[in-house]
Amino acid sequence: METLIILFGVFASALLIIKLTTKRFEISQAGRIAMAAMLVFTAIGHFAFAKGMAMMISFLPSPITIVYITGIIELVAAAGLLIPKTTSLTGKLLIIFFIMLLPANIYAACHNINLQTADYRGKGISYLWFRIPLQLLFILWVYYFSIKNQIVNQRNAHCLNK
Repeated sequence: METLIILFGVFASALLIIKLTTKRFEISQAGRIAMAAMLVFTAIGHFAFAKGMAMMISFLPSPITIVYITGIIELVAAAGLLIPKTTSLTGKLLIIFFIMLLPANIYAACHNINLQTADYRGKGISYLWFRIPLQLLFILWVYYFSIKNQIVNQRNAHCLNK
């Protein structure tokens, strides 16, 4: 739930700040800023709750190392979304990343893993009713604000140069 609050809160704030400073609605930029903020938040979780997150991928070798690496990936992705030349590539890689995270979330739900307390008293399967749509929202968000709008902007720039 915290991730949604950050995503939508930062989106609304960024949209307002951009409008006040540039007199334009830069929806794509606000969307990328919001996803970058959310990724920084979740990356912090990889370091703060490493033991619980490692439980989510205990079926893989070196789960703690993977948790730290994925936290770093999220920080790099946050930066990549904000650099115009890397936005589209970062968006494509993030979509793959989000798809790859889904099995860990399913495993955690099936095993009642609570990542914050690193125990087996989590929400269980009911958690997936929230997590799977949330993961789909993240994928669609990244696609819309990082890939689709970049394609539209490139087409518009190409038409203007003719």
